[in-house]
Amino acid sequence: MSDDDLSGWALPAVKPDEALQTLRRSLRDLKLQEQAGSAPLRYQFKGKPVAELSLAEGGLQVRWVKRPSHSPEWQSRTLANAAAVRDWLASLKRQVAGWDGEE
Repeated sequence: MSDDDLSGWALPAVKPDEALQTLRRSLRDLKLQEQAGSAPLRYQFKGKPVAELSLAEGGLQVRWVKRPSHSPEWQSRTLANAAAVRDWLASLKRQVAGWDGEE
């Protein structure tokens, strides 16, 4: 099968509510602390903000930092399908593992 045969194929859209719950569990598993009552959902690593999650049109809006600090440099992305959610979470896991080793 050539790539041309798949040109009309697309990954199914993410179900934002389900993806949000999955990410909340996964971020807690990474030992990130959820900031209670915040909108968007904010997560901290050793008291410093590192990630934000919110529902957005077309998927989930995520913001994360390159490195924890009191004035972090934020990156953002909209996760529109399950593969994007998995990829973002895997990337964040690698970052968190690096932060833990720096301290």
